[in-house]
Amino acid sequence: MLEPVVKLVVLSPLLKWAGFYRHPFFLTGEKEVKISSEDEATIITGMLDILVFTPEFWVLVIEAKKTAYSLEVGIPQALAYMLASPNLEKPNYGFVTNGTDFIFLKLIQQEKLIDSESDLFSMHRRHNDLWNVLQILKGLSRLVVQM
Repeated sequence: MLEPVVKLVVLSPLLKWAGFYRHPFFLTGEKEVKISSEDEATIITGMLDILVFTPEFWVLVIEAKKTAYSLEVGIPQALAYMLASPNLEKPNYGFVTNGTDFIFLKLIQQEKLIDSESDLFSMHRRHNDLWNVLQILKGLSRLVVQM
């Protein structure tokens, strides 16, 4: 599957079922992101695939890849986009998929930036992993609504 098909066929239903298509959430696609170093000598520019946000903060940065690509290609890209979040003092979440494999990311600014990633969820390995991915997305949705 190509990247636009992954977004349409896999991501769109997951985001709907997780509750991200209703208040208090907003979605945008192909958002330009610019990240600069502290001395502004280095500037990274890119286009994140999907951003779920509220007026207060970014909820979820989503990076989609075509099925043939490993998630390892999208993880650094998603983390870089997460750095552009206006609220790094709150946890920032990322989600990378190629349509059959899924991984969640978390980035938070404490004394230094700390990032972590979930286990790999794969429809090839365990048939209920898509259900697990949906439950995690629903959990993120509920967490934000309760804030």
